[in-house]
Amino acid sequence: MEYERKPPKIWKTKEEKESMKRLIIVLERCFLETAKVGDHYALLNGDDHHRFLTKYGKDFADFRPDIPHQVLMTLLDSPLNRAGLLQIYMCTEDGVLVEVDPRTRAPRTFRQFQRFVIELLHKFKVRAEGANHTLFKVVKRPVTMHLPANCKKIGTSKEGLKVDIHEYVKTLPQDGPTCFVFGGLARGHVNVDYITETISFSPHPLSASVAIGKLLDAFESTWDVDPPRE
Repeated sequence: MEYERKPPKIWKTKEEKESMKRLIIVLERCFLETAKVGDHYALLNGDDHHRFLTKYGKDFADFRPDIPHQVLMTLLDSPLNRAGLLQIYMCTEDGVLVEVDPRTRAPRTFRQFQRFVIELLHKFKVRAEGANHTLFKVVKRPVTMHLPANCKKIGTSKEGLKVDIHEYVKTLPQDGPTCFVFGGLARGHVNVDYITETISFSPHPLSASVAIGKLLDAFESTWDVDPPRE
């Protein structure tokens, strides 16, 4: 059941953006690529475009746009986002940086997500129907231009420092921003130079959506964010 959506708080000044309490998620290496297949543009994925990708020397197993779609639903539907305590960036494998407005309602189906991404990558933004704000927009790189200067930037990997995520979150600044970096890809690693430390909070490999769900739960518990009531 859908509940009434209350727009999250959006920072209005540079000072608020630097200091406002929130969790920032950066999803790196998302395989979001469009191409003209037949008569129409398509968001390339390994299931539907196996032959097309193989023809052009690309590994179809890498093309998993369903991963960022799953992650966006996890993030945008979360109580943390409803409380105005979440900010999201996605960086594609081709280096396109996307800022996601926290007021966005995540596309419910993969087909809807495909349409969103095709419009985004061709027009550089997706606007809300009947409103004057932009849901997705391409912004200048690097992502560090958009992150608060003094916020901690934490990577995630099963090879990282082993932590209990609930206890670890309690050690982070409680009145300012913190950034976590995840991979939006099916296999491989995220190697970026702006991460200050890397942690692991599960002995098992986790999908990006499941790992982010655990992180959100830890922040919601620590910051005493109640789930929305129906």
